[in-house]
Amino acid sequence: MKRLIFLLLLLVMPQGAQTQTGIAGYWRAAGVVPDGTPDGAILQFTMDLKTNGPSITGIATGIPMAISSGRLDGASVTLNGSDTNTKQPISLTGNLSGSEIVFTAVGLAPEPVHLVARRVTRPETLVGSVSDAALMQLLLKQTNVPGVSIAVIKDFKVALAVSYGVADSETRTPVTAHTLFQAGSISKTVAAMASLRAVQEKRFSLDQDVNTILKSWKLPLGEFSTAGPVTPRALMSHVSGTGDGFGFPGYSPGTPLPTLPQILDGLPPSNTRAVRLERAPMTAEEYSGGAVMVQQLALMDAIGKPFAQIAREWIFDPLRMADSTFEQPLPVARHQQAAHAHTPAGAKPQTNEPWRVFPEQAAAGLWTTPTDLAQFAIEVQLALQGRSSRVLSRAVAREMITPVGVGGYGVGFAILKLGEGWYFMHNGSTFGFRASLYAHSTKGYGAAIMTNGPGGDALIPQVLQLIQREYKWDALDPQVPRRYGPE
Repeated sequence: MKRLIFLLLLLVMPQGAQTQTGIAGYWRAAGVVPDGTPDGAILQFTMDLKTNGPSITGIATGIPMAISSGRLDGASVTLNGSDTNTKQPISLTGNLSGSEIVFTAVGLAPEPVHLVARRVTRPETLVGSVSDAALMQLLLKQTNVPGVSIAVIKDFKVALAVSYGVADSETRTPVTAHTLFQAGSISKTVAAMASLRAVQEKRFSLDQDVNTILKSWKLPLGEFSTAGPVTPRALMSHVSGTGDGFGFPGYSPGTPLPTLPQILDGLPPSNTRAVRLERAPMTAEEYSGGAVMVQQLALMDAIGKPFAQIAREWIFDPLRMADSTFEQPLPVARHQQAAHAHTPAGAKPQTNEPWRVFPEQAAAGLWTTPTDLAQFAIEVQLALQGRSSRVLSRAVAREMITPVGVGGYGVGFAILKLGEGWYFMHNGSTFGFRASLYAHSTKGYGAAIMTNGPGGDALIPQVLQLIQREYKWDALDPQVPRRYGPE
């Protein structure tokens, strides 16, 4: 399924691993979106590879692929296998350069996709606690991340909120629990809750033709005009048929910003192409930030208010998420509270941009904190149990974690099985920021992690791993062996 291309990058490489050569070892793979960066809603997969001369064998974990053979010819790498569910062939071909392999994968998705794999330390070697300041500072240094903020959910409450490092590598302003970070594609989950609130209030239905909701713009259907309606459900679960794969790059502060119709039509000053259908709705999953923007406009047209105001009145205020806003650009009054973007080396960008502006609010425009994101996830967890209805009823909240029938998304969240547990999650990536939100669908635990550097691609999986072990998540539980009758 297409979400496999949006894969979370990298655990940290210890110093010894950085000088290791050859292909034998433990690798973590990551998909790249059109602008070259990993996007939010993703799965992870790893490969444990072994060599015998030029031949490669190994095990892939996190995707339904059985590796049957492989070969290393100079720097050229080929891995062959099959989908363990469909038995269809899968191939990964690419080039090895030091501790990185750039692959093209055929068979993982309806179309060939690009992946990056990097050598990483094995999970069992990382031990400790996110409360250990010395360990966290070491991980920040190893991953070139200036600052990280973490919130841990336990028993449907925020059990821990800790922050390390700096919000700005030049001023050395420390990160605190109230430091704002860009949430990237995690924005889509909050936006989905807002649209579901509108559904609950009967402003429109999840399965209504979106062009009957839209007033200020219409989605061109082209050759797919008879293929069935494009609906809010399809738009928010990446199965609408739009094929943009965005990946929004953002805008430098102070530059002209496009209107929402200009974004959707790809007209100046928009820096992305038009959002259009490439296949019939409910045919296949293809990650689409553009689809989420169509739904944002539908929500605004139905309610008659700006999107940031809708989110504040319906979500942020009721859930006491005081450190969250969809306002773009970020209001000047909040600038001192915001972390700054950094490069992969942990330095300020040469352009001297403190961050980029995202007029694509529902898809990528949320500024928030891990504590606020944790409160948001807890509300979803409580609503699912019928213990809260501050925003959504139990029945409507279930739409967020119920796969729509094609692909692996509910309305807003990616749904995945980790170990013996089912989780709803989303990741986020913007210029200079990385973030991740995981929550268990029934057990009342989870975590939100936010960083102000691309090195968060390496740091976040490690932090999540520490949390999973310390708080005994069922994500780490071994599968119960199959047997017949008592032994």
